[in-house]
Amino acid sequence: MTRSTDPRPAPAVITEDDPRYESAVRCGFNQRFVSRAGSICFPTGTAEVVTAVGDAVAAGRRVTVRSGGHGYEGTGSEDGDGGVLLDLSMMTDIDFDPARRAFSMRPGAKIGDIYRELYKRWGVTVPAGEGIEVCLGGHLVGGGFGPLSRRYGAIVDYLCAVEVVVVDAEGRAEAIVATDDPADPHHDLWWAHTGGGGGNFGVVTNYWLRRPGSTSHDPRELLPPAPVRWRNGHLMWSWDTMTERDFVRIMRNYSAWFERNSAPGSREADLTAFFSATHRSSGVIAVGSLIDDDIPGARELTNEFFDAVTDGVHVAPSVRADDGVESWLYFFTHSNRGDHNGLGGSRFKLKSAYLRRSYTDEQIAAAYRHLDTENPKSIYFMFIGYGGQVNAVSPDATAVAQRSSVLKGAFLSAWWDPKEDDYHIGNLRALYRDVYAGTGGVPVPDDRNDGAYINYPDRDLADPQWNTSGVPWSTLYYKDNYPRLQRVKARYDPRDEFRHSLSITLPGDGS
Repeated sequence: MTRSTDPRPAPAVITEDDPRYESAVRCGFNQRFVSRAGSICFPTGTAEVVTAVGDAVAAGRRVTVRSGGHGYEGTGSEDGDGGVLLDLSMMTDIDFDPARRAFSMRPGAKIGDIYRELYKRWGVTVPAGEGIEVCLGGHLVGGGFGPLSRRYGAIVDYLCAVEVVVVDAEGRAEAIVATDDPADPHHDLWWAHTGGGGGNFGVVTNYWLRRPGSTSHDPRELLPPAPVRWRNGHLMWSWDTMTERDFVRIMRNYSAWFERNSAPGSREADLTAFFSATHRSSGVIAVGSLIDDDIPGARELTNEFFDAVTDGVHVAPSVRADDGVESWLYFFTHSNRGDHNGLGGSRFKLKSAYLRRSYTDEQIAAAYRHLDTENPKSIYFMFIGYGGQVNAVSPDATAVAQRSSVLKGAFLSAWWDPKEDDYHIGNLRALYRDVYAGTGGVPVPDDRNDGAYINYPDRDLADPQWNTSGVPWSTLYYKDNYPRLQRVKARYDPRDEFRHSLSITLPGDGS
């Protein structure tokens, strides 16, 4: 790497003529989107980010940002020809900041490393995701969630301060620390980073997290206690024995359990689960349960859940296992199911949905017909437990507006050959469109749907060919919080230096 002779702190840089350039731009998760930036900067601290951003803006070069490269839709790399890509993967520090009584975490810190560090040093944790190679940078600002969210809430609910490098109207770059204190003049900038999505306002260089309302100075009391043992159970059915009736029944039972059992602080909110169905050619339909095994009655609650899911289903599951218990730390930092890089290097498309209530039988049957075809399809149809403590927070208290949902849906496809892009993307689009045929092909917020998840960005929501609802993509992602996010954008990024295909627009620029 080459370094500038400028006396200001400057990051290491790889340029297009460097033999490492191609591997550096191709380290992202989704190979459908590869940056063609003129240079890639690797800052190690805030001062270097300020220098890199300021120099890029002064030179009229586009700035794009990535932390771990796990963006699903290329929003951290698109339209970057000749620009500057800031790769924050070297900013990995995790520590306790006694002055703020909070845990300081840099954007390049991986989720798995955060779990390990917090557990081994203080015995605490955060309700982040299962992807141990995902970095905190984009995960948190987009409203990240995981298996502990029903019990502990969304990770943004623990954000007490954030440091952001922004660009003012004159093009000057500076670092601002914004806090959850309503008297802070930068309070709105903090709020925008509690679910506003990455690449919208500036470059996050530090997050500080602590339990809301805590007055303690003891770090062991400033985040939720980490589980010690983790119980995971499974129900599995073979596609060879599955019927449309039973498929509909299983998913309705699964969803109905979350409708009934997602009150904040309830016994049932300690348990989360997933429903996953792939195409018939892949062999199985699965339901998995997850719970802290030290909670009294964890195994009993697991079986109550399984009984509810299998109620009235004619086909018995080929597997029913309720006794998978292992170290929580091992489960979340070593097991393959927690590493999204299992698909790393592939081509990928993902669509999302929040559900306030179960799909109708007609919607589930439509999904079944897409999965039960002779031609193999690379499709994953998944629904993940949500609600619980997440729903204890007001929709406008953070930028995450979906505070009455009980499930998150993920429709995804992964493949390797670029020649198959149209086939796989077409299959996924058709599935999503047919499930949401009654609302213009997208999950328009109503008494059943609650929009889409910005950390699973989908450009189709901004395309009138695929979104025929008349409801803009910004409403699907942000609901009534969007105008406030636009005002924050106008104040802290008035030149629209930080932009992408689904970025928050300046007021008056459309959505």
